[in-house]
Amino acid sequence: MTLPSPAYPTPLSSMAVPPPPPEPVRFPLGWLLEHAAPPIQYRAITQVARLAVDSRIQVLPFAFKPALQLAFAQGGDGTWNHAMLSVPSGRAEHFEGIGTITAARRLIEYGWDRESPPLLHARRVLFRLLAEDDDPSYLYELGGKHIDEDGAKRGRMILREAAAAALAEAGYEGDPRLRGAARRILDRVGDFLRSPLAAKPWIRVGNQQVLAPEAAPPSFYTLSMLAHMPLFRSEHHEQIDRLYHYLTQALPRQESAQLLGKKIVKQPHLVLGDWLPHRNAVDEDVPMALYWLEQMARLGFLKRNEHWTKLFDRFLDDRDREGVWHPHKGMAMPRTTSPYVFPSFPLETHAEGDERWSDVTFRLGLIARLAGRPIEVQ
Repeated sequence: MTLPSPAYPTPLSSMAVPPPPPEPVRFPLGWLLEHAAPPIQYRAITQVARLAVDSRIQVLPFAFKPALQLAFAQGGDGTWNHAMLSVPSGRAEHFEGIGTITAARRLIEYGWDRESPPLLHARRVLFRLLAEDDDPSYLYELGGKHIDEDGAKRGRMILREAAAAALAEAGYEGDPRLRGAARRILDRVGDFLRSPLAAKPWIRVGNQQVLAPEAAPPSFYTLSMLAHMPLFRSEHHEQIDRLYHYLTQALPRQESAQLLGKKIVKQPHLVLGDWLPHRNAVDEDVPMALYWLEQMARLGFLKRNEHWTKLFDRFLDDRDREGVWHPHKGMAMPRTTSPYVFPSFPLETHAEGDERWSDVTFRLGLIARLAGRPIEVQ
């Protein structure tokens, strides 16, 4: 007769030890309330510190002169400058030449509610862009007399994704029109990610490597749309997981251009891999790095990725004792020329004094909150 083996406790060395909880991220709310512009103050209170607000706090976004100037620049048809994606030139004093989607997202970043009159007025146009509409007048600045069928199709696709991103950021995730457009956009990207083209999307045209006509990588607008639709993401978790692995691949050296019909067209809005492969990429464009990290945090990807987490922790290491960020090199306010970052950076108008650090200091707190880090309000 075989006796049962005695039960021995599992050695501690073989037991799975859960990782230690992340350390709280210091957030200098008091400093921001003293130095930052009203929109940053408002969002720091409501979105990072998550404190209760009264009527005095609620009016902060509407007491900011640049936001009011942008709102009053809207045209009677609900658009800004009868354009959609254009951004003001570097010489513009205010918001001359800004497009409707860019302006709407900027107002949202300023803390304006979707029920505020300018955003309500723009809503009809944005929802119209979600439709599979062949009306050439709805191509706005992406149209023109000499545009061909392939160019018009490309323009409609870009505007559809950009409008979906703006509406998602405004909080319309539950609207069936947005959900329908989001499903079509994600299905298109998902089909690409499942295909062999995802690994080898390039074809040779002459002496140039370009994206194949059938290639459908995600765009910055698609990522932003998904980042602001958490319930939609949970319903399509397999496609979202596939997207995560795609975004962690090395960014190709080739320029983002695609064969459309018989023309090679630049496609700078397409994302072909990891935009933050190393520290140099962060130092070259700090606002773009913050934009990327924020989108990854909203998508739930930041906490999954050790490399991006280390880059974010490096930002945190560059803060002083108060928790205020300062540049790793130099003393100039960070700048960017990226049109995808313009709606969110900078929200501060002063490029001198302590105010010039408020944008990044606020963003670091917001990213930490979105990534699930504990926040220690100071």
